[in-house]
Amino acid sequence: MDLKNKVAVVTGAAQGIGRAITLNLAQNGASVAVCDIDENLAEQTARELRETGFKAMACGLDVTRISSVEEMVKKILDKFDRIDILVNNAGITRDTLLIRMKDEDWDSVLNVNLKGVFNCTKTVSKVMMKQRVGRIVNIASIVGLMGNAGQANYSASKGGVIALTKTCAKELAGRNINVNAVAPGFIQTRMTDKLSDEIKNNYVKLIPLAKLGQPEDVANTVLFLVSDLSDYITGQVLKVDGGMVM
Repeated sequence: MDLKNKVAVVTGAAQGIGRAITLNLAQNGASVAVCDIDENLAEQTARELRETGFKAMACGLDVTRISSVEEMVKKILDKFDRIDILVNNAGITRDTLLIRMKDEDWDSVLNVNLKGVFNCTKTVSKVMMKQRVGRIVNIASIVGLMGNAGQANYSASKGGVIALTKTCAKELAGRNINVNAVAPGFIQTRMTDKLSDEIKNNYVKLIPLAKLGQPEDVANTVLFLVSDLSDYITGQVLKVDGGMVM
């Protein structure tokens, strides 16, 4: 899975799953653009990569604004001259029951999680179409497949990401651009660390492998999908959930 001479763009890359994906791609030879709405944190991650010998740059990015996405792409092309890999990872949650959900809770989650994927895919795919090659991986979620109480906005956004993935795969296949999605289950991050032990234990009971996933589990799946080993795979959703959804 050698990514030497490949340029990878990861959104929401400064922490959590996005950071794990970025590190993994860099460690396997890719030059990486660490893109995040927290530009200082993105620069910190990029600096750490450069200090250990990897090629990395940081970009402040608001995926909900097409102008911000276009500016990001321009900076990356100025630096690296091409984009081979796009990982749409940026996402937020605003969890509450449907009857209590405010309009802004719905709008903000759909804007970041779904419109953000649209903005980035639309912009970066133009570059890939000219190159006649590319790999796009969208980070969805198993709740986009099964739903989850208290996450009407999040599950709708991730279900939309899955449908968008399949459509983009069909539209872009003729230009040798593979588009796939990864649907993580219960992954141990700073967000899930805030949950009580009781809630975590209840989730583990639903997982056949009887353990929480790690960010690296998602990162390794992304690595496979952007490598040459997945050359004949497109329009698919790979679940990384310990068997939680079968």
